[in-house]
Amino acid sequence: MSRSAHPAGPRHADVVPEGHYTAPADDLNSLDPKVWSQTVGRTADGVVTVGGMEVTRLAEEFGTPAYFLDEADFRARCHAWRGAFGADADVFYAGKAFLSRAIVRWLHEEGLNLDVCSGGELTTALDAGMPADRIAFHGNNKTPQEIERAIEAGVGRIVLDSFQEIARVSHIAERLGKRQPVQIRVTVGVEAHTHEFIATAHEDQKFGIALAGGQAAEAVRRALRLDGLELIGVHSHIGSQIFDMAGFEVSARRVVQLLAEIRDEHGVELPEIDLGGGLGIAYTSEDDPREPHEIAKALSEIVTRECEAANLRTPRISVEPGRAIVGPTAFTLYEVGTVKLLEGLRTYVSVDGGMSDNIRTALYDAEYSVALVSRESDAEPMLVRVVGKHCESGDIVVKDAFLPADLAPGDLIAVPATGAYCRSMASNYNHALRPPVVAVRDGEARVIVRRETEEDLLRLDVG
Repeated sequence: MSRSAHPAGPRHADVVPEGHYTAPADDLNSLDPKVWSQTVGRTADGVVTVGGMEVTRLAEEFGTPAYFLDEADFRARCHAWRGAFGADADVFYAGKAFLSRAIVRWLHEEGLNLDVCSGGELTTALDAGMPADRIAFHGNNKTPQEIERAIEAGVGRIVLDSFQEIARVSHIAERLGKRQPVQIRVTVGVEAHTHEFIATAHEDQKFGIALAGGQAAEAVRRALRLDGLELIGVHSHIGSQIFDMAGFEVSARRVVQLLAEIRDEHGVELPEIDLGGGLGIAYTSEDDPREPHEIAKALSEIVTRECEAANLRTPRISVEPGRAIVGPTAFTLYEVGTVKLLEGLRTYVSVDGGMSDNIRTALYDAEYSVALVSRESDAEPMLVRVVGKHCESGDIVVKDAFLPADLAPGDLIAVPATGAYCRSMASNYNHALRPPVVAVRDGEARVIVRRETEEDLLRLDVG
């Protein structure tokens, strides 16, 4: 199976065949910089640090499980994406990956725009001071209330996802006396090399309006006729955790072909094209993600080439990295509770979190790395499965990895690359309390999303 996809399969408890898993690193104490954030290292005593702070001290102050976010790393990635695409393109951070008011402020300060897909995300963005004209509003079923709030706030674009939404947004905009800038999301029929649940450009799925059968062309006709809409471009998103640029090339070619058809039929050259996000990150040492400047160069060349072939002016490009920015900036810190050897099978390492703070392994069969971080060890490697404390046999954090054979209760282990889709998809399953997000920078740490309390749970339970 291609390494560009996360393998899918329901049999979480299968015994790993010999040779299936990645061989242990030569040094289990090493920290692969592809997987860990930029300021992570080890002290002379073997304790892992982030932002100049030891994880043992962080655990004492903030408890476990907890997400620790490397603020300097986050800002550096924002800067790299902004610099790679330059002033002639727009970078929209995909807020669904992880959003908080602190994140919004950092994005604003680093010059990035913001993509939201719910009323809650929009509220967070506006409350934290993101200018509304730098916000894009996505979603396949935006409520009338969400649409009205977005239009009243003056969001820079609403991405239309269906024929019903075209009419709905126009009607609300006209009632409010406004003309709303919009893009039409098209499904281009590209099969991205990723998990079925995060592939979004094949035709049999819920997002967008298909190019096939002329549906996207009809959506353009309707949008151009409505007084409440200002059609500014076409949007395409082919999936998530993608390493291969071939899908983007096919997508860009088909979107540019649609732009040419719009010009020929309506005499209009739309000024924008949004190619979405979905670029992959390294969850393990085997993953090989591209750098922002490589991605920017490739996308720019693809769009320019296709537009020249169609005799079109090159539109302004937008991209929407979320995971690629926040994913590598954080790790989840756990305390080991039990170590259970099943003779002839594997060793189960149970931690004080689980699927309530990282559902991705159970949901997508996602792969992660893990390391002992409270000390170094020269013990032999042992094959482990890191599991949570929830009442589910599928409550797996790291399916197969190697940790030192002297691992013991009370040790701290960390799973890197958990900045995206972990806290944002966290739950209260088994009435677990969702962990805090702690930003660390230059020897200081501060909570940006606090740990839930039992009082929080009871406050919502009206009895």
